[in-house]
Amino acid sequence: MRRSLEAFLWCLLFSAPVFNGVRASDFGDVRNRDDAHTKTHFRAPVYDSLAGWEQRRGELKRQILISAGLWPFPQKTPLAPRRFGRREYGRYAIEKVKIETFPGFYLAGNLYLPAHQTGRAPGILVAHGHWKNGRVHHAEDYSVPALCINLAAQGYVVFAYDMLGYNDTQQLKHDFGDTADEKLWSFGPLGIQLWNSVRALDFLQQLPEVDPHCLAMTGASGGGTQTFLAASIDERIRAVAPVNMVSGIFQGDDACEMAPGLRILTNNIEITALVAPRPLLLVSSTQDWTRNTPSEEFPEIRKIYELYGQPDNVANRHINAPHNYNRASREAVYEFFNRVLMPEERRLQDAPTETEIFPGDTDELLINDESAAKTLPRQRELFEAWRASVRPDTAALTPDEGRQLLRAVMQVTWPGRVNKSFDDEVLVLQRAGTGERVPARNVSGAAESGPIVVVHSRGSRAALNWNEAKEYREDGFSLVLLDVYQTGAAIAERPAIRGDHLVFHPSDDSLRVQDILTGLASIEMPPQKPISLLCDKPARLWCWAAAAAADRPVRILGPAADLTDAEKDLPARLFIPGIQRIGGLDLIKRLVFESSESARSTGE
Repeated sequence: MRRSLEAFLWCLLFSAPVFNGVRASDFGDVRNRDDAHTKTHFRAPVYDSLAGWEQRRGELKRQILISAGLWPFPQKTPLAPRRFGRREYGRYAIEKVKIETFPGFYLAGNLYLPAHQTGRAPGILVAHGHWKNGRVHHAEDYSVPALCINLAAQGYVVFAYDMLGYNDTQQLKHDFGDTADEKLWSFGPLGIQLWNSVRALDFLQQLPEVDPHCLAMTGASGGGTQTFLAASIDERIRAVAPVNMVSGIFQGDDACEMAPGLRILTNNIEITALVAPRPLLLVSSTQDWTRNTPSEEFPEIRKIYELYGQPDNVANRHINAPHNYNRASREAVYEFFNRVLMPEERRLQDAPTETEIFPGDTDELLINDESAAKTLPRQRELFEAWRASVRPDTAALTPDEGRQLLRAVMQVTWPGRVNKSFDDEVLVLQRAGTGERVPARNVSGAAESGPIVVVHSRGSRAALNWNEAKEYREDGFSLVLLDVYQTGAAIAERPAIRGDHLVFHPSDDSLRVQDILTGLASIEMPPQKPISLLCDKPARLWCWAAAAAADRPVRILGPAADLTDAEKDLPARLFIPGIQRIGGLDLIKRLVFESSESARSTGE
C-alpha cells in the first residue's frame, strides 16, 4: 500500500500560503487552500510495496492519457510516410521525413542513419526543446544535429521530429487550445504532441533498418517533458534519457507541457517513475531547476526501482552548466545508450565520445515546402477532424464501463462513507478520507418516502425560498439542501486562479459534481431504491452528471429533467475538460436513463 501518499497529499494541501494576512475562511474545506502550481516544491510520495505502486502506476497512466485526450486510445490511421532528400556524410546519412499522424495532420522530421548499416539497428526518438530553431538548432549549449549525427555514427537509427508550430510542422500553432470548446474536447498542444510522439515511434519501429524491439527516446527541456510523458504511456520505449527537465521545483510552463488534469495530486517526479523498471538516465544541471536532482529527484525515483529489485537501472549525471543539452550532457547519453540499448556484439568497449561535427547548413535539414503547406488543413479543420475521429462509441460500453469512464474524466468518486458533523449548528458532509466539507441543511417532513436532495445554483438558503422546493416541503417531503463547492455557505476565499490552475486542480464544476455525489451517498436508503434529486436550471447539468456517475439509481425531478439544447450550455454550466471527448451529454443521458430503467425493472 501507499505508506505515505496520503500524508504527502494532505501535507501539500494544508501547507497552503496565507492570503492577505489570514487563512481563507473556507468552512475548513481543504480545496480552498490548495495552491499547487508549476513552481510549487513537490516531493514524491513513498510506497512501501510493489503492489501499492503498481496500483498507483495504473491510475497515473490513465490520468496522463485522459489529460492528453488519448483515453480511450484513438484508432491509429495510416502514416503514409515519405522519405526523401537523402544526403550522405561519411559515417552517417540524413533524410527528410513526413508522416500523417491523424487525418489531415502532417508531422515533419529528419531521419539519421548509419551510412553503411548491416542488419537492424536500435532506434532512437529525439524530441527537441524550446530553443529557437527547434529540431535544427545547432549551438554550443544545445544541438539536435550534433546529438543525432553522433548517435547515427555510433550505429543507431535516429528520428528527430518537430514540436507543433516549429520548423516544417506549422498547421497548428504551438500554443493553441485555449478555448473552452477545445478544452471540453481535449484538443490541445500537449495531447497532440504526445500523439505525434506515439505515431513517430510507430514510424521508427516500422522501418526496415530498425530493430522493432530496441527503441529509446531522449530530449532536453520541453523535449525532456515529452520524453518522460511518452515513455510513461508507451512501453515500447525501452531506454529513456530526459535531459534537464525532471524536477520537483518546476513542472514546466509551456503550453505543450500543460493540460487540464495532468498533475492533479502528482508531479513530474512521480510521472517519470512510471518508466521503472526500464533503464532511465536523468541528466541534470547545476544551474537550472534540476539542480537538486542528485539529492532529491534521483533518490526518490530510485526508491521505485528498488521496489522492482533493480535500483541500478536508474542513474544520474549532473553537469556543471546552465540549462543545456551540451556536449557533456550528450556524451553522458551516448554512454547510457551504448550500455543499455546497443546489442552486446555491437557495443563499444570504451565510453563513446563526440566525434562528428555537422558540416552543412542546418537549413538543408528543413523541407520548406511552402506551396504544399498552403493547401493543408489548419486549426479549424483539424479540430473538426479530431472531434470526428476520437469520440468513442459509447453505445458499445456497458453501463459500468461508461460510468467508470465518466468518473475518471470528471475526477470524481462515489464515496464509500460520508461523515456527518455540525459546525456552528450547520450540518457538514465530508467524504471520508478527504478534507472536503459540504455545508447542508436538513428539512424534515412527514412523508414516508426518502428525502429529496436539493441543489440550487445559489446555495441552500436560496433553495429554501425556491418555489419548486417549497412545493415538495408543503407535500411533506424531507429535503437535504446542499451548498456545493463555492455556492451559498460554501463560497469562500481561495487562491487567485493562475493560468496553470486546471493542470493541478479539477474544474469548479467537477468539484460541484463531487459534492452532489457526496450528498447522494449520505442518504441512508436501500441501495436499489432511487434517490430523488431536485436542481434549479443553472445547476441541472451538475445534477445530470452526478446522477450518471452515481453508484445507485437517481431520479431527477423538476426542471432539471429538461436537457433541450443543453449542449450549448456546457462551457458555462458543466465546464469539465475532456467531457465532450468521451461522449458528452449523450453518454450522461444514456447512463441516467439506463440507471432509471434498471431501478424500474427491480420494482423500485
